[in-house]
Amino acid sequence: MPNIPRRVSDVMTQPVAAVERAAGFKEIVGTLRRWRVSALPVVSAELRVVGVVSEADLLPKEGFREADPERLERLRALDDVRRAEAVTAGELMTSPAVTVSGDATLAQAARTMARASVKRLPVVDGNGLLVGIVSRADLLKVFLRSDDEIAAEARQILTQLFAAPAKDLRVAVTDGVVTLSGQFRDRSLVPVVARLVRGIEGVVDVEYDVTEVATVPGVASAETSSL
Repeated sequence: MPNIPRRVSDVMTQPVAAVERAAGFKEIVGTLRRWRVSALPVVSAELRVVGVVSEADLLPKEGFREADPERLERLRALDDVRRAEAVTAGELMTSPAVTVSGDATLAQAARTMARASVKRLPVVDGNGLLVGIVSRADLLKVFLRSDDEIAAEARQILTQLFAAPAKDLRVAVTDGVVTLSGQFRDRSLVPVVARLVRGIEGVVDVEYDVTEVATVPGVASAETSSL
């Protein structure tokens, strides 16, 4: 169905602010404030992403400002101390950067964020060049789809799945939760329908209250399935 966000390129933020390796501490802070973001990709001269610098990378400089010099010397190897002494994006950044392709699905981007424990991902093209940035909030935009849009797509799936029109199945959507009710002629299709409907962008959950039609004409099984 048209106009449905399915790929990272559909929801990513453009244009995206970035800094080069040589960017100084105050320039980074100023760019973060000006763009109202909490992190910036660090790029090479060719706009290839080489790292990410975030507010968390900058805070150690303030945190260690009043630390005991002798204690700092003992902790010299700690990463926070290294960052406290850093003055450029190249010294402060987390590298290598975790990135995602604009062609990646929203689910793939969400899994990448979860595995890397990051809040945003620089988006790169096929040549590794920065084209945007996608955040957790961007990925959640899909859940703003209306219940009517989700219901229409669910009905389309049922129509395509069954040779005959799925007139015995009813679709209702409330706050993103899809409820399918009615009769299935083949109970083995229930898991198939479950996977397909759960795959619809914006679906929060799927519930079933279905009755399997018995093989004897005119007799329906009393069993129901709720998934």
